[in-house]
This record gives sequence, C-alpha cells and structure tokens, in this order.
Amino acid sequence: MNTLYEELLAAMHSVWHRRWIALACAWAICLMGWLAVALIPNAYESHARIFIQLDDALAEQVGIGVADKKRDIERIRQTLTSAVNLEKVVRATRLGDTIEDPKAMEAAVLALGKNVSVVAQQDNLFEIRATASNGSFSDAENAKLAQNVAQKLIDIFREENLSGNRGEMAESLQFLNQQLKQRESELESAENKRSAFEARHPELAQGGALNNQRLEAARSQLRGVEADLAAAQSALAAINGQIASTPRTMPGGSAGSASAALAKAQSDLASMRGRGLTENHPDVIAARNQVNALKSAAAAESDSGGGMPNPAYASLVSIRAERMANVQALVARKAALQSDVATMTANAIANPELAAEANRIARDYDVLRQQYDKLLQDREELRIRGEVKTEREAVKFEVVDPPTTPRAPVAPNRPVLLIGVLIVGVGGGCAAAFALSKVRSVFATTAGLERAMGLPVLGAISQNLTEGARALRRRRLKYFYGATAALGGLLVVLLVVEFVQRGMVA
Repeated sequence: MNTLYEELLAAMHSVWHRRWIALACAWAICLMGWLAVALIPNAYESHARIFIQLDDALAEQVGIGVADKKRDIERIRQTLTSAVNLEKVVRATRLGDTIEDPKAMEAAVLALGKNVSVVAQQDNLFEIRATASNGSFSDAENAKLAQNVAQKLIDIFREENLSGNRGEMAESLQFLNQQLKQRESELESAENKRSAFEARHPELAQGGALNNQRLEAARSQLRGVEADLAAAQSALAAINGQIASTPRTMPGGSAGSASAALAKAQSDLASMRGRGLTENHPDVIAARNQVNALKSAAAAESDSGGGMPNPAYASLVSIRAERMANVQALVARKAALQSDVATMTANAIANPELAAEANRIARDYDVLRQQYDKLLQDREELRIRGEVKTEREAVKFEVVDPPTTPRAPVAPNRPVLLIGVLIVGVGGGCAAAFALSKVRSVFATTAGLERAMGLPVLGAISQNLTEGARALRRRRLKYFYGATAALGGLLVVLLVVEFVQRGMVA
C-alpha cells in the first residue's frame, strides 16, 4: 500500500514538474476538439402526428373493408419515403436550391432518406419525423427546413391518399374496358359462328343439346310406359284368372237360396278384387272361403233346375275389356317411343363429327359469355368502389399535431461535448507530462532511487532557493494559473455562445 502511495505521489510530482508541458498539450487538445465540435452542424427535428379514420359504413357496404384500408395505409406509409417522393420534397424545399445535376439530386435524396421516418405509434396514429442538419444553413434555417420537410411529407400523404387512389381506379377501369372490348369482339364472332352452324344443321342447335334433351326425354317416357305396361299386363292376368274361376251362369232360386247367396258372395269378391284388394287381404280371404263353402250347396241346388247369368262374371268381363284396351294403348305408345329413340340415336351416330363440332362451338361460346359477364360485373363493382373512394375518400385523416418548429437541436449535445473535450484535454496533457517523465529518468523520491539502483540511499538534499528564485517561481505559478483559468474561461465563453445561439433560434 505504501509503495502504491509513493508511486502516486511520484506520478503527481512528475506531472507537476512538467506542468507547462501538460498545460500546452491540454490547450492544443481542447482547441482542436472545440474546433471539431464547432464544425458539427446542429440537427433540428420537426415531428407531426396524423390520425387515420378507418370506419365508414358506406365503404364497407360496397366491399371496401377495414383490411383494404389498412393495406392502403401501409402502402402509402411505405411509399411515402420512396425516392420519387423524397425528390419531390427536395425540389419543394430549400434543399433543392443548390441542386444542379442528377448526381447531386441523388445524393440529396439519399441524405434526406436517412433524416425522415414515418412511425406507426398505434393502429390509427402515425408520427412523421424530419431532421435537418445542413452545414451551409444557419440554425434558424435548419429548424425552418425541418418543419417544411415534415409539412411536405403530410402534403404528399394527402396526395397519395386522394389522387393516388383516383389514378389507380382510372387505370383499372381503363384496363377492364379494354378487356371488355376484346371479349365483346370475340363473343360476337363466336355467336355469328354458332348461328351460321345452327342454320345449316338445326337438329344440332345449341351444340346438339336440343337433340340430346329430346333423346333423354324420350327414353325417360319409354321407361315410364314400360313400367305402366308391366303393371297393366299384371292386372289383366289377374282379372283373367278371376274370370276363369267364375261361372258364366248360376242356378235360379229364391233370394234366400244357396245359389243366390253364392252369387252375392261371388259378386262381393269380384267387387273387392275390382277395388284393387290383393288375394292376401283379410276381406278377400274371408270372401273366397265363403264362396268355396257355398259352391257345394249351390251345386246341389243346380241339379234340380236351370240357371241364370252370373252378374259377377259379367262385371269381370267388363273390367277385362277395359284393361285389355289399356294394355293395347300402352303397347302402341311403347312402339312409338322406341321408334323415336331409334331415330334420334341413329341421327346422333350418323353425324359424330358434326355433333363434336356443335359441342365445341357451344362450349367456346359459353366460356366467352361467362368471361364477358364476369368482367362486366367486376367493372361495375370497381366503378362503384372508385366513386365511393373518390367522394368519401378511401381513408380520412386529420393532422393531430402540425409540424413543430424545433427550438433546440436534437444533436449534437454540444455543451456535453465541450465539457468532454476539456476533460479529455486535461487528461491528455497530464498523460503527456507523465509519459515524458518516463522517458527522462528522474526520481521523485529516495525510495524510488533505492529500488532502481539496488543500493542504499543515505539521504537527500533539499532544494534551497534564493529570494529572487522564489519570486520568479511565484510569477511563473501566476502565469500557469492564469493560463489554466483562461482554458476554463474559454469553455464558459463557448457554452454561453451555444445557449445564445439556441435563444436566437427560438
């Protein structure tokens, strides 16, 4: 610990012994540093905030959703700082006063791109920042320039929101109109081609679809007639069976005789069957059992005398005649439909190439028609959307905070830099004096000399100055303190000048 303390004292003595060298280095470093700080232009920043309104019931009704508006805002935000827009800002402000060639314009645009930004603070709130630090302008001019740049960016935002949307809509409508004219010409050509083909082959109208529709309709009717014919033939076979089991005549007798009862039972059974009841129906089974029971009794009565016409048999014969007529009509209808189907099938097979051509012409026409209708619908929707965007604006916004006029520079922090240069200068001067002491081997203490030489030091002789030497030392110390105070005073003067300049900007 004592050794460290001795080394510290030795270092302080070495620096103090060469204090004029340290002061000279400090002055040199401070003057160069303060000059460098003075050459750094002040940067003034202006900022503004704009609020975006997205809610619009009419826009949503015609299909302009919030997502579309946010996409428009993001597109405008990204393109706001594009080279084209920044060039507009350069030409509209004092930045363009010294632009004489494209290279200078390109350099100005690149420099401006680093000094402007558009930041999204919230969903609907954006902040525009513009910084100006042109060395050829005064502080007041740079502050005004930053405000002008921010204002110009707001103007460009408004133009992009209004005229940009209108230009896009106009270009889109023009493109759709060109496409519609082209599709209309192609559609007219296809329609004329189809009309000429159908005039030559009317049976293949609409691409043969009419013939196919007729063929399918005839086949469907044929299937229905075949089903009806099968049902009618089944009903005719059933009635023939009933007639075969029913006698033509029945013996005469009184109303209470077995023959009369049999006739009535047979009549009831025939009536049930005529109504469409099946053989498994309980009423039919009961009536059939009753008829079988009465047949033996009626047969015994018939041995005693003649008979009379059986009304049940006559009824069944009438029903059979009706059903036979129905069967014959269905057979005739089936033959006619089979003939039509055969004819239409033969026609389709006989002209396969014409049928294929008819299908191709009809398909081409349908495709062109669908495309034309879709383009027409898209154009009308786009026109309505464009009118809504034009009249009501796609995005409504208001300037919440107009571009501010900066009162103080945002960079550099010149007071801190000036003080920092002073600290660096003093430290540099002390370091220079200490380094020089190491080059010239001088021992500040006897202990240091003893350690360096490895020999014991018996003692030290104090310096004894005359009265004239003491006066000269005091005078030199006054000069040294004055020069040191002058260095601090110069720092104070620079700080005062800095704040005065800021006050002049305000």
